[in-house]
Amino acid sequence: MSDQPVHIIANFTVQDAAKYREYEKGFFPILKKHGGEFITFDDSSVTFEGTAPPQGRVVIFKFPTEDAATSWYNDPDYQSLSEHRRAGTTLNFLTMVHSLPPRN
Repeated sequence: MSDQPVHIIANFTVQDAAKYREYEKGFFPILKKHGGEFITFDDSSVTFEGTAPPQGRVVIFKFPTEDAATSWYNDPDYQSLSEHRRAGTTLNFLTMVHSLPPRN
């Protein structure tokens, strides 16, 4: 696994705002517990080329390492919390993107 930062990109559509709000309430403490940092979200992203993902929310956050991201995702507290997201949204993708190693 890499010691470089990784970014997580999620795309989903909210069907049940109340269930999704339950997820949002608990998300940030678990993210921070694993060294994660929220970057941004967008409810109306624009695709310049290629096939656009289904309309919905795009969220981007990052972790200091792949191990930290994997620990976050596998954290039993996160998995329990994510049941609210699963119940309130349709997830299109949850993707980890590796950073480039530093250039010398």
